[in-house]
Amino acid sequence: MVKVITVKKVSIVVSGLTIGLINALFGAGGGLIAVTFLLKAGLSQKQAQATALCIILPLSIISSVVYLKKGYVGLESAKAYLPYSLTGALIGTALMSKISNRILKKIFAVFMLWAGIRLLMR
Repeated sequence: MVKVITVKKVSIVVSGLTIGLINALFGAGGGLIAVTFLLKAGLSQKQAQATALCIILPLSIISSVVYLKKGYVGLESAKAYLPYSLTGALIGTALMSKISNRILKKIFAVFMLWAGIRLLMR
């Protein structure tokens, strides 16, 4: 039986590889890429951002384990940020349900611009 490779399948493979690579190299930067790919796949802004988090979670866990084993990160430094990050995540998920897709897309764009400018200024 001949398997047909569709443009959609190729797009998913390329997107997935890119997201994993970017996330492993630059931290959670894969999420920004994931949202972009998911928007192009037809998801709404809210769906794309939520789906990106589901994609990034296992990638972040795997990368974290590898980086811990290699000694790149210490748990003590990460622990200091964890309670506040979890609180921010809860606030963010509550806010996202109240923000329209249009406004959320603009906020996301501003965040991407800000992140890009910060990287260029270093």
